[in-house]
Amino acid sequence: MRLTNSVTAAWAALGLILAGAGARAQEVTQDLEIVGAPTPGGTGFQAAATSIARDVHWLDNFLLVIITIITLFVTGLLAWVVIRYNHKSNKTPAGFTHNSPLEIAWTVVPIIILVAIGAFSLPVLFSQQEIPEADITIKVTGYQWYWGYEYVDEGVAFEGFMLAEDELADYGYDQSLYRLATDTAIVLPVGKTVVMQVTGADVIHSWTVPAFGVKQDAVPGRLAQLWFNPDREGVYFGQCSELCGKDHAYMPITVKVVSQETYDTWLEEAKVQNGV
Repeated sequence: MRLTNSVTAAWAALGLILAGAGARAQEVTQDLEIVGAPTPGGTGFQAAATSIARDVHWLDNFLLVIITIITLFVTGLLAWVVIRYNHKSNKTPAGFTHNSPLEIAWTVVPIIILVAIGAFSLPVLFSQQEIPEADITIKVTGYQWYWGYEYVDEGVAFEGFMLAEDELADYGYDQSLYRLATDTAIVLPVGKTVVMQVTGADVIHSWTVPAFGVKQDAVPGRLAQLWFNPDREGVYFGQCSELCGKDHAYMPITVKVVSQETYDTWLEEAKVQNGV
């Protein structure tokens, strides 16, 4: 009985030590601005914090202009046909079936439009898929229903679980961030190239942070990669974006981008917590 009590006490003490180390690691990254988070009634993108996100936003605006012009042009043609060629205005319809110049035009013009779209969209795609040399490499694993992270070169690993409503204040979050904030966060230094190695442990998940412009499926048995270089300090949120089971909606992502000095301090605390 005494042995059992001693073992229980030892585990409890170890838990308190690790919790204390985790709390210290959490404290060094507090007081950051919430930058990447959804807003009620919002219809636009979150503020871009990487070059990838800015390229994606520009491409979206470019395509919006093209599709708006096409929509207005087609709507104008339909209105003109309805007004000019209705039964009252055109009692004797034309009998021709072909118009070669018109058929050439409606074949060539869409080809030109598609080539223009491809010329601007492919470089954006290539910039996402060509993985540069990493300053920091993190392996992220999707589980039902939380994320696991491993700083590959540092020996630091942890999991991120969604905070309950009554836990938010303990971590410095307000109630609006319920279902977005996690108990632990990825911490990164601003201005560094980060490569994420993404996989799944059970089913397909998807690691997504909108403000970074990144989204990558986490497929069991496969190791995919994405990269980004955050250029603004702050807190960014993401969520699993692949339907993965009953608690799919409850596996958010929290990323904190901090100064190099703050990152170094956090990393030392995280190494202590991991026994490195």
